[in-house]
Amino acid sequence: MTNPPVLIVGAGPVGLTAASLLAARGVPVVLVERNATTSDEAKAISLDDESLRTFQAAGLADTILGVVVPGTGTRYYDRKGRPLFHARGPAPYRLGYPFKNQFAQPELERVLLEALKDEDVDLRFSTELVAIDDTGDAVTVHLRSGGHEETLDVSWVLGCDGGRSTVRELKGIDMTGVSHKDVWLVADTLGDHHDERYGMHLGRPDRPTVIVAGRDGRCRYEFRLRPGEGAAGTKPDFATIERLVGRYRRITPEQVERCTNYTFNGVVADSWHDGRCFLLGDAAHMMPPFAGQGLNSGVRDAVNLAWKVAEVWHGRARPALLDTYEAERRPHATAMVRFSERLGEVVMTTDRTRALVRDTLVRALLLTSAGRRYLSEMRFRPRAVHTAGLVTGDHPLTGTQLPQPRVLVPPGLHPRLLDDVLGQGLVLLGVNVGPDAWANVPSVPLTQIDVALGDRLPSPRDGRQAIADADGRLEAALAPADGCFVLVKPDRYIGAVLPPARLSLLDILLAPLLATD
Repeated sequence: MTNPPVLIVGAGPVGLTAASLLAARGVPVVLVERNATTSDEAKAISLDDESLRTFQAAGLADTILGVVVPGTGTRYYDRKGRPLFHARGPAPYRLGYPFKNQFAQPELERVLLEALKDEDVDLRFSTELVAIDDTGDAVTVHLRSGGHEETLDVSWVLGCDGGRSTVRELKGIDMTGVSHKDVWLVADTLGDHHDERYGMHLGRPDRPTVIVAGRDGRCRYEFRLRPGEGAAGTKPDFATIERLVGRYRRITPEQVERCTNYTFNGVVADSWHDGRCFLLGDAAHMMPPFAGQGLNSGVRDAVNLAWKVAEVWHGRARPALLDTYEAERRPHATAMVRFSERLGEVVMTTDRTRALVRDTLVRALLLTSAGRRYLSEMRFRPRAVHTAGLVTGDHPLTGTQLPQPRVLVPPGLHPRLLDDVLGQGLVLLGVNVGPDAWANVPSVPLTQIDVALGDRLPSPRDGRQAIADADGRLEAALAPADGCFVLVKPDRYIGAVLPPARLSLLDILLAPLLATD
């Protein structure tokens, strides 16, 4: 092995996801977790379509679909418990999967861990990171397991170790933001009658409540507590659980699978990258749960960084490529933290006047078609767009995520999900470009694919793959790039949209990052 492995600290969903992505790209990984097993705590409850697309990249989509409820978004209720609107997100299956999916985090961690046991991953539980010696050219980490200590040489350290991140503390990185003092009770229950495939946010100022049904009779209940009803970090007594949950169902102590009282933070690490150490997930950012984006933001971190680490580890890219991680991810994660805070202040307010104003404004918006789209398609949520990093040009599609429609692939022309055709590397799509235009493509390594729009058959030529639209969604996604080349990054964000005459910009963007000594 020419390069040492990558160390991932933390075996939560983000660490397990990063390990799966790196293993799928042939990078050896050492994964350490201070606890003896994966977590059994009541944490994340929602996976969005982008996260499921990420698991597809690791070959785990079917595995994960086996433990989630294919959801239909979130239904919001007014101050009197009456339905306000149903936020279903953009077009169904825009990224190839349901927009929002309920799950139990302990079950997700279990299946991710089981999948890793068949990969080139050295799993070490009850193992703690105690020191990092980062010289810039190499990293030596000091690990402790029981009474035994050892040193290990690694290529990079990925801190996926949560809000109390050891990696962040060892690197002396602070976090900026607000720690909120509102206490919430969360209880995962069994034997529940709820079978809704959407989350329910009840904006009752007397008791803001969240209910999310799961598989096999599981259901998550979350209640905002009043002063004196419970302290953060303590386990609520059954009498309190029964009193709050009793409004919606009868419950016995045996039907409480797990429960806790918690508060939340809205903070972002001041830096996500120090030398050969990186922060991901809660180690880099923590947010309120009301947008369901804490874990999903961490998965975005993992898929953004993993392909870059893999390319550098294999010697196909320069280390400068890793500098694009924070530039691409930090702005959206920060915006999502602030949005989650604002959403909680509005939806979960205990102020009756604010709740009345909220309900009045929402009902006014619902009177117009534009307002209904704004709410039902969740256009109020910050959109993930890369404005810096591995991007160039000013086309409207630049920096946005490419959807994942089904495409026709010759010779059989059987519909396939787009990502299964794109593969793992950088891809250059020629959207209705002529054969002569490909002669100007830079010499940097790219998978080249011709895209036929306009109900035409795909025609492979000169050794290039070709695809065509299967159901109109590819046309809708790429029509604005007709006659152009589209650079698609492995995390499926668009790095550039360029006409043939401006292809030299592609060389300027990629050559310094991908050329190797």
